[in-house]
Amino acid sequence: MKLSQETSPTTNTITAHGDGYVDVNAQRHTTSVIVAPEGPVREWPVSSFESLTPELFDMLGDATPEVVLLGTGSRIRFPHPRLTATLMKRGIGVEAMDSGAACRTYNILMQEDRRVVAAILIEAA
Repeated sequence: MKLSQETSPTTNTITAHGDGYVDVNAQRHTTSVIVAPEGPVREWPVSSFESLTPELFDMLGDATPEVVLLGTGSRIRFPHPRLTATLMKRGIGVEAMDSGAACRTYNILMQEDRRVVAAILIEAA
């Protein structure tokens, strides 16, 4: 699904998503990524929901967001609370949703100048 035709040279906008990919600033990513409004899009070294670890979630707090949006693929899945405990202790909210909803919500919050990070899970086929 295409989300936006316009991109900003100073912020990361999710411009499209679908099965097996997410486009940020019209650049396609086919592996899991961490997207923040500013800075580079980072690869998130996770290939399946079942392989999530607390350490992988700790990576999401590097940008000190208010909230992390976890895109869990085509359907919503909720991580075990032990996986997100460190983020929660730091006052960082974690919202799990399907990846399409995470992409749309990220764009809205980013445009509102909120400190948001999207972690979009792209599962290996």
